[in-house]
Parts: sequence; C-alpha cells; structure tokens
Amino acid sequence: MTLEIDYIDETGELAPEQVQQILQLLQLAAKREEVTGDSELSLTFVDNEKIHEINREYRGIDRPTDVISFALEENTEGEMEIIGQDMPRVLGDIIISIPRAKQQAEEYGHSFMRELGFLAVHGFLHLLGYDHGTKEEEQQMFSRQEEILQEFGLTR
Repeated sequence: MTLEIDYIDETGELAPEQVQQILQLLQLAAKREEVTGDSELSLTFVDNEKIHEINREYRGIDRPTDVISFALEENTEGEMEIIGQDMPRVLGDIIISIPRAKQQAEEYGHSFMRELGFLAVHGFLHLLGYDHGTKEEEQQMFSRQEEILQEFGLTR
C-alpha cells in the first residue's frame, strides 16, 4: 500500500520537519483505516483569506474555517464509476488554515503540531466517508481521530 501525498504550503510558515510529521501521521492514518492499494490525496496549507474564499465558494459559508475536505470518491447521481483502470485511488483534497490552526491550538491549550495533526486526520477521515452530522457519527469519528493521534504521539 502506498499513499502518495501531494502537498503545498502556500503560507511558507511550516518547517520541513513539521510537514514531514504531518505526512507520516497521514500514512499511519491510512494504515489504521486499511486504505489498500495505491492511493493519493492532496494536502494544502493556506491562510485565512484563502480558506474563507473556498468556504464561501464551495460551501456557501461566508467565513474562514480550520479545515475543508473534498472527497473525490463520492459518486453523485448519474455519475459513472470508472472500473478496470489501473490507476491509483484518488481520495481527494484536504485544505488547512495555518493561522486558524495556530489560534485554535492556543484556545485549546495544546501544541500547534497537535492541532495541525488533529485537522489533518479530521480532513483525512472525511475523505474516507466519516462524518459528524449526528451524535453517533461524531462519537465514532472523534474517537477514531483520537486513537490515531494517540498512537502517533500527538497528545494534548
């Protein structure tokens, strides 16, 4: 199994070690979630203005947020599934606001890396179909995130 992660830090604020740690965390999450075969996703670190624009344009919410995921595997009605192609599974895109992650880390009283890791895993689980629309879904998703973060060593 290989999870290929294309990433870009549009903010230029992350040290290479920080990016490396998040990439390793996502590899662990993929392993724990039994993502098999060749898969890929994109990870983009942006500022509040950029995530605000994306949130407004794609979700109709006119404010910045911390993380947005675009799952590419969700087949919509009338969409054809491509079968038999020897291509990697494209999971989708995760977009994280660096300023928002810093602000939330301070608010929650934990490290910036813990918050960044939380947002990355949260976005990743959304790509796999997890959601938090109901109390049960939220409980399942958040406990799964916590297990992965604990195993990786990004504790509160």
